[in-house]
Amino acid sequence: MRRIFLPLLSVGALAACGHAPVAAPPPKPLTTSTAATPEMQEGAGRVRGGPIDAETQARLDRGLAQGRSGDVEGARRTFQDIVARNPNVGAAWVNLGVLAERRGDLTEAESSYRRAAQTTPEPPESWDFLARLLVRTKRAGEAEALLRGAVQQQPDALGARNALTWVLLETNRLAEAEAEAKKVLKADEQNVRAMQLLAQGYYRQGKYELCRLVLENARAVDPKDPVTHNALGTVLLKLKQRPAALDSFKTAAALRPDFAEAHSNFGAMLVDSGDYDGAVKELEQAVRAAPDLLPARMNLGNAYRGKLELAKAKEQYDKVVALDPTLADTYYNLAILHLDSDIPGLDTIDRYNKAIAYFTTYKDKGGSDERVEQYLKDAAKGIDREQRRREREKKDQLRKAEKDAADAKKQAEASAAPAAAADAKPADAPASDTPSQPPASKKKSSRGKVKAP
Repeated sequence: MRRIFLPLLSVGALAACGHAPVAAPPPKPLTTSTAATPEMQEGAGRVRGGPIDAETQARLDRGLAQGRSGDVEGARRTFQDIVARNPNVGAAWVNLGVLAERRGDLTEAESSYRRAAQTTPEPPESWDFLARLLVRTKRAGEAEALLRGAVQQQPDALGARNALTWVLLETNRLAEAEAEAKKVLKADEQNVRAMQLLAQGYYRQGKYELCRLVLENARAVDPKDPVTHNALGTVLLKLKQRPAALDSFKTAAALRPDFAEAHSNFGAMLVDSGDYDGAVKELEQAVRAAPDLLPARMNLGNAYRGKLELAKAKEQYDKVVALDPTLADTYYNLAILHLDSDIPGLDTIDRYNKAIAYFTTYKDKGGSDERVEQYLKDAAKGIDREQRRREREKKDQLRKAEKDAADAKKQAEASAAPAAAADAKPADAPASDTPSQPPASKKKSSRGKVKAP
């Protein structure tokens, strides 16, 4: 069984916010991720052009197992060894490209995908991955020209035609994309990838019921394709079927542990339902698989905030800003974090001022949530309330200091009074030459009277 890595598909930009949900655009099914970490999936069949020898197949299986376990360098060495022995093993080249993306080496990834596309016959995934990488690096025109050339040379090369369909979708040429997807389905009516792409076109046109029907057909053909389940979750959300959407995201995440966007979407819904512990588990898994998948980091920050782990929440928001400083919703979440929560080590008035600054940046970046004006008023009231509290505290301290001073003065005066009284007592009279009379004795008479001597 040939196995390959597959890319992240279907960015679900679900945003959740502890103070109030961020007004985010609806999630789009089946769009290629901008994340650097592709996914893994079992492929259908061995290297085409004939079965490969058992040793090569065993090496492919070992490389996949190493990659899934996190031994990226070990997997890389295994696949390099395979292509050194047989340069026509396209699956090994595809996997080398995937591993290069995991390291962030897009030049090597592109080279590996191109080598995979040159094998005979080429793995269809090589075209998908190469097109995704070219579009990601702002070369959609180059991707389209390359794929049209491949389709012209080999009209039956369905992998290249599917990749061309995806590029047309990404450049918003929906009618052309629909036509290409239907050509693939005419040649192979059970082509799940073509169904997914056709559904994406319907989704973007607002044809949600039709999108759902196509995806349900794809699910019937291959019930274990996680991309279909994840895409179905997004359209079910659009159709306001939240429990069913949650189940679809959960299934997609369970089918592929490193399917970052499925974990991101599932985690976002758990944040929205208040299950912050479950959300953190899913979203941390998404971020491990795709460190630059922005919706996953944003939602992870929201989950941490729900758990009142404020430092961790801010760390995730700050990373999103570093990856894409133009994303307005990040500043909204940072603003809410500072508006709602006492942050250790940060002065209260400074905290409210930061909230105001973040809300202002949110608006400058194009954010239009109508609640922001009220939040700005809340922050201003918070500053006023804190200033008045400080004034009261200052007056209370002054009154206390005055009272303490008065009490100390009284105590000092009370302590000084006996000494002053002693100083005021007359001196002893001088001695006389006449002997003093002895004190008179007192005798009690029978009548009980005292007599003088």
